[in-house]
Formats: sequence, structure tokens, C-alpha cells
Amino acid sequence: MTNEAIDKTLFDLKETISQTLCTPVHKAGWPFIIGFALVSVLLAMLSTFLGLVGLVLTLWCLYFFRDPVRAVPQQKTLVLSPADGRVTAISEAVPLPKELRDNSSEEESEPEDGDYTRISIFLSVFDVHVNRVPVSGTIKKVVYRPGMFLNAGNERASIENERSAALIELENGKSLGVVQIAGLVARRIISDLKEGDSVTAGHRYGLIRFGSRLDIYLPAGVTPCVAVGQRAIGGETILADLEKSGPMVETEAI
Repeated sequence: MTNEAIDKTLFDLKETISQTLCTPVHKAGWPFIIGFALVSVLLAMLSTFLGLVGLVLTLWCLYFFRDPVRAVPQQKTLVLSPADGRVTAISEAVPLPKELRDNSSEEESEPEDGDYTRISIFLSVFDVHVNRVPVSGTIKKVVYRPGMFLNAGNERASIENERSAALIELENGKSLGVVQIAGLVARRIISDLKEGDSVTAGHRYGLIRFGSRLDIYLPAGVTPCVAVGQRAIGGETILADLEKSGPMVETEAI
């Protein structure tokens, strides 16, 4: 590695640490950050090396719980990404999760509330994990379901993993679903949504620790504006426009 490459690496590291320390931290992260810091002090008393390892883990914890300010589009018809991450799947004509259906029952196998388009966003441990409301409206239903901790990219994760689902009633009378899904290492889903709440697109509403997935269920006839493989930014990336419909646009990696 040349001196220029080393200098660039050190500069990038410095910038990352600087940005992390200057970015607000979600309140749910402080118990973990303080805990890691205390353990680091104890480890440093035993060994300098262990102390450095603890310091790195503390900085990573600080980085994980970062809560940056976002420039939220203000057009009311837009559906925004509820999380940072990569779009891993877009599935047409899928039913809402059973717990969000109007007349759901354990025996019910077929949905009675129309078809939806599901957009799945995977969050790695390096993504911002603060979740944001995807669209303005009224919270019609919130349901928490305990479950398994399969890989969040697994198709079965949407129905078998621990999850917290919310149904948002839009101004036009249609509904949009958003589901926080735990992953392999995620063991805690936080949601501040309550039935009857009026919510605004882009506002913070929850968090998932550590590594997870968000599913968004678009109403029938609403066309996604994103493609599989695309990076999404919570509160900023436009997933769809409720007033626009049509066939999904095919994409090609160039």
C-alpha cells in the first residue's frame, strides 16, 4: 500500500469517527453505549490491548445508534423509505400480514382486503437503524408478534420472525402496511406507534437492534419507484407516489 493510500485510509477513518461523534444518538442506545464504555474501562485495567478492543466496540455502538437529521420530502402523496438499507425484494399481488387484515383469524388462509405490493428493505449492522413513518395518515392497527430469528433475507422471515406491524389509513381511505422484522442478531423491536395516532411521513417511530428488515405494503395500483438492489435512505428515498400507477419499470445493472 502506497503512502497516498495509507493517508486516504486514515483520513476516511478520521472523517467517519468525526461524523459519528457529531451525529445525534437515539435515546435507546445510551444504555448500551455506557455499558460498553464501562466494560472498556475495566478491560483497560487488565490489558491495554483489551482496553483498545473495548474502545473500538464502544465507538461501533455509538455509530450503530446514530440518528442523523434527514431532509424529508413534503409532498403528501409520497411514500418514503422507513429505513436505511438495500431493497432486496419487490413482490406484487401479496396479501397483508394476517395480523393486519380487517377480519383476520388464525383459520383464514385467503385475504379479503385486496392485493398489495411488498417492498423489502434489509438493514445491515452498519446501517442507521432508526425507523421513520413512510406516509402521513392515521394508525389503524398496531400488532406485535413474537417469533423466530431467521435470516431477515429469508422469505419465511416475514411470517415467522418476531415482528411489529402497523396499518396506516391514508387520506384517500386506502391502507398501507409497514412491518419491522427481527433478523439473526436482532433481539429487540421498538415501536412508538399507537392505534388512533395521527402520523407524519418522515417522523421517527421506532428502532430495531441489531440488523433487521422492513417490509412496506403498498396499496393496489400504486407503482414502486425503486428497484431491487437500490440503496434506500430512511425519510428521504421515495418508494412510491400514491397518485401514480402503472406497470413496474424494469431495470438493468450498468
